[in-house]
Amino acid sequence: MNWEQAEGKWQQLKGLAQVKWAKLTDNDLQFVAGKRDLLIGKIQERYGIAKEEAEKQVNEWKIGFDGQTPEYRSARKAG
Repeated sequence: MNWEQAEGKWQQLKGLAQVKWAKLTDNDLQFVAGKRDLLIGKIQERYGIAKEEAEKQVNEWKIGFDGQTPEYRSARKAG
C-alpha cells in the first residue's frame, strides 16, 4: 500500500497508529489524516525524537500494516 492509499484508508489505519504510538491523541490523528509528513512531525513532537528516528518508525510501521488491512486478509483467504 502506498501513502496515497493510506490517506484514503486513514479511518481504518489510525487505530493501528494509536496502538503503535499511544501518545498520539485522537486530535493528532485527525490532523494527520494519513499524511506521512504530518505523522512524522506529530511523532517527533509527542516523543521528542529526531526526524530520522520518526521516519524509521513510520517506515517500519507501514511495512507491518501492509499485510494487516481487512482487504488484504479477505483477498488472502479467497486466494
